[in-house]
Amino acid sequence: MANPLRVNASELLRRPGSQKTVELSSLLAELEVVDPVRFADDAEVSVRLHLEALNDGIVVDGELSVPWHGVCRRCLADTGGTQVSEVHELYQRTVTDPEAFEIVGDQLDLRDVVRELVLLDVPSTPLCRPDCAGLCLRCGANLNDGPCGCAAAPTDPRWSALDQLHDLADPGD
Repeated sequence: MANPLRVNASELLRRPGSQKTVELSSLLAELEVVDPVRFADDAEVSVRLHLEALNDGIVVDGELSVPWHGVCRRCLADTGGTQVSEVHELYQRTVTDPEAFEIVGDQLDLRDVVRELVLLDVPSTPLCRPDCAGLCLRCGANLNDGPCGCAAAPTDPRWSALDQLHDLADPGD
């Protein structure tokens, strides 16, 4: 199988200071990312990178984007979006930096970088929105749609002293 995330870097490696911009894409299945909970079967990651040659390697900067889907961890509504992740990596022929990736045969293989960012940055426990109110603990109603009508929870008299302190500290609340 051809690697759509392989970049020929021979020209860059010959001239330190030279630059190149590349736009690539790959199906997640080609990256061995199979997670039907977070990604559609035909999900594709798009990569836009700026490469700059150094004396001892190539700096890779840019971003990748991948569509995802899931279930909100608070209200259980279907949710999704596009995760955009920043890429900042170093590739070296002779790896001297423990964070660097190896340049093999004048080629930058971006699969590991892209796979790592997709798996780490796409939310595994997403929210439908940052202020999601979730579900009522008593009746299960979606509190994003408004109050559920359940009676207020009985107050525990042992906490009344703290309630009084709260009222003194923040009278407008």
